[in-house]
Amino acid sequence: MIELKSLNKTFETADGTVEALKDINLTINDGDIYGIIGMSGAGKSTLVRCINMLEKPTSGQVLIDGVDMTTLSEKELRQKRRNITMIFQSFNLLMQRTCLKNICFPLELSGVKKQEAEKRASELLKIVGLPDKANAYPAQLSGGQQQRIAIARALATDPKVLLCDEATSALDPRTTHQILSLIRSIHDQLGITVIIITHQMSVVEEICNRVAILDEGQVAEEGEVAEIFSSPKSRAAKRLVYPEGFADTEEIGGNDHKIRVVFNGAQATEKPLIATMAIEEHIAASIDFASTRNLGGRSYGTMILGIEGDDQVVQRALTYLRKNEGIRVEEIR
Repeated sequence: MIELKSLNKTFETADGTVEALKDINLTINDGDIYGIIGMSGAGKSTLVRCINMLEKPTSGQVLIDGVDMTTLSEKELRQKRRNITMIFQSFNLLMQRTCLKNICFPLELSGVKKQEAEKRASELLKIVGLPDKANAYPAQLSGGQQQRIAIARALATDPKVLLCDEATSALDPRTTHQILSLIRSIHDQLGITVIIITHQMSVVEEICNRVAILDEGQVAEEGEVAEIFSSPKSRAAKRLVYPEGFADTEEIGGNDHKIRVVFNGAQATEKPLIATMAIEEHIAASIDFASTRNLGGRSYGTMILGIEGDDQVVQRALTYLRKNEGIRVEEIR
């Protein structure tokens, strides 16, 4: 279990003190695939670097299996880090070493004999689906293949925790899906805890079971991924869940009530939903914003409606819309 308690991190710059993390309190259970998401500058990378103590917190605790990482000596910290490995956006492979030798590197640092290290590296090449790339160099590989080698290297010391810092940000969507599938497979096979640092909600949605949303160094919202996606509460969460359809009350024109409708795989029909509601329920609704698409006969996207009438009319509209499978609805004003 990883527990972050009252964690703070400040940096001194030429322009003054920067508070990168402010009173972070999180619990990541063993076996979680835990997402930490936020916009650029939210503090995500600083947070993950505090977990493995590449950055020392200004104050607070980082407890891993009950051990406070902030109190360890350098020697104790090096030993503990063998159980906490990391992969990066830029892969960080050693370009003058073959793929096999890259995977062997952390084992060499741990004093493992060459023959044993190479045997372990060969096993990991099979796990990441690149058994034929042992003697290839990183420059000969695609970005996705390089990340697979980086994952294999991270697994060499049999870690309990895998930290992924924007590990798919440099990859195309198809390769991103493949890498996430590999990480999930490794998680299921080895039972390790995975922490995913990302700015992409699609990554969190595909692989994570829990998520924390950071905003300006603070936890804006935390919980089960399904819960956050279905009903985001914080302003930061709403901006991430509804990147095209978010609007604050002061950003929306008009004096009518506003409803956000999120299509998350609703069955597309020939009957327009809003027009049908107007006919069947006699509810007048204007479409203030819409960004939807039809994929395989199902609708995805966001729509913001203006509803004329009193609170009773709004409740009738909410009830009508919520009867449709694959649709989430909330009143935003």
